[in-house]
Amino acid sequence: MTLTPDQIIMFTAFGMPINATIFYTWIVMGLLTVASIIITWNLRPDVPPNRWRTALEVIVQGIQGQIAEIAPKPSRPLLYFAGTLFLFVAISNLLLVIPGFEPPTSSLSTTTALAISVLIAVPMFGISSRGLGGYLKTYLEPSFIMLPFNIISEFSRGISLAIRLYGNIMSGAVIAAILLSVAPFFFPVVMDVLGLLTGIIQAYIFAILATVYISSATATPPTTQPEKDTL
Repeated sequence: MTLTPDQIIMFTAFGMPINATIFYTWIVMGLLTVASIIITWNLRPDVPPNRWRTALEVIVQGIQGQIAEIAPKPSRPLLYFAGTLFLFVAISNLLLVIPGFEPPTSSLSTTTALAISVLIAVPMFGISSRGLGGYLKTYLEPSFIMLPFNIISEFSRGISLAIRLYGNIMSGAVIAAILLSVAPFFFPVVMDVLGLLTGIIQAYIFAILATVYISSATATPPTTQPEKDTL
């Protein structure tokens, strides 16, 4: 049993080995791209919506609702970023029910790359919302003494995101392998159902945490008004 798809070499291209993590990441990216093109092909107001368009609108409206509850300044770039994270992680985890498929999220390299994208997105959204000076000032709050601690806290968020997602997906695969060796005819159905549920939950948690981190960087600090003297 392999603990990570990085150990599985699918083929070699131009002298470079392509492991299962890269291969199945391409598959997930291709599925998302093709599905988005097909669903939005006739996306016009005069065309009645089909079942796929309706399902897509439900997903988008659900993501918008969650962002509106968290972010003080909901924006389309935040919707695109958080929605892409959710769909990628969710589809990667849901495809686990296909025999032979290795979810890219069960690799620490994939979860680390997703966490790095969040670490890059946080200052980008913060600078675009508050300006360079306003964003850098947050590292000095509430005092300049907190500067090293705020920097460490920023990087620890990314590390916790990567390890949390990787650990949950890998532990699920390990538990499934153990149970399959004990009762191979009963537990596959149970583990498939649990795998679908866990995959959706992990995708939701990852996207929500990314939204919370970005929202904290874009939040406008409260302004204190001087008290008026009462005669």
